[in-house]
Amino acid sequence: MHDIIRITFGGLSTQYYMRQLFFGLAITGFIVFTLIDSNKSIDLFMVSFLVVNTFLYPYSRFVYESIVEFVIGDNVFFMNAIFLLLVKMFAMIICWGFAVFIAPLGLLYLYLFHSKSTR
Repeated sequence: MHDIIRITFGGLSTQYYMRQLFFGLAITGFIVFTLIDSNKSIDLFMVSFLVVNTFLYPYSRFVYESIVEFVIGDNVFFMNAIFLLLVKMFAMIICWGFAVFIAPLGLLYLYLFHSKSTR
């Protein structure tokens, strides 16, 4: 059982996980700030949703980036930097918001990939 968790959740590099975790925490911080600023109460469900999505976000982002890399390949696109940042922010928010649903795909892939490579 310990190997399954280590292979699956430890499948991303530490640098990648920490980078994506930073952005997940930034999204969570923005949501908490917005809730506090609007004088809305934060219940236990909201806290658990924020925590789970934040820690699953790197795996969700891994799935998204894998799909984008598959579709785009090694092509390079030149576009307006502001437009590109807006698209990236939108993708980050979508990946964070649906991390509970997207991340299991990444975790399954990481488990299969790393368990196959250890055989």
